[in-house]
Amino acid sequence: MRVVSLVPSVSETLVAWGLVPVAVTRFCEQPGLPTVGGTKSPDVDAIAALRPDVVVMDRQENRREDADALAAAGLVVHATDVRALEDVGPTLDALRAAVGLAAAGEEGKGDSSGPDRRGGVEPIRVWVPVWRRPWMTVNHATYGSSLLAACGAINVFADHPDTYPTVEFDEVAGRRPDVVLAPSEPYPWSERHRSLLEAVAPMVLVDGRDLWWWGTRTPAARARLSALLAGLAAGRPA
Repeated sequence: MRVVSLVPSVSETLVAWGLVPVAVTRFCEQPGLPTVGGTKSPDVDAIAALRPDVVVMDRQENRREDADALAAAGLVVHATDVRALEDVGPTLDALRAAVGLAAAGEEGKGDSSGPDRRGGVEPIRVWVPVWRRPWMTVNHATYGSSLLAACGAINVFADHPDTYPTVEFDEVAGRRPDVVLAPSEPYPWSERHRSLLEAVAPMVLVDGRDLWWWGTRTPAARARLSALLAGLAAGRPA
């Protein structure tokens, strides 16, 4: 099938399955493939000109108005929506069906088993900043927070009523995180931000793709994050 993917994690997954999209976004990491704009600024005319069998979008990554414009152009749109680790398996099944691939065995799905507990170590409390100016984070109703919980961590803003809360720096400190888990995306945290973030707690940089990109990446990402968090929990002061 001719597939256009407007979701970076879906593009990665499709390539891993051996189905190379005819076009992706500029945020996808498949060198050599044609691009048709960004996740929130797709070129509808360019996509329509490719005559895809299906365009894959995501309810969090992409905009509803762009999905409506693609549908109005006569294109089939398949939408994904992963908000928890347990959503990964069913979403991958639906994606395979939408792009004409046979169902996968359990090894092709995300791991939705229970939280990792290594050596009886208490879970580590983490703050995950996703933006700056304003400061933003995530609550429990996100894939990243669900993945961290499965890895044995406690998101200190899991109980916040907003999915993507805007928070104040002193409020973060009041939640008493053990560590600031600073992902490389969507905000590009790096070593130059260490002194800023460590006003709250020790900072650890992580690959944002492991935290936010669900799909064929999920099992290995969970293993990497579990090992990282277990090491941090074991090494923190008593």
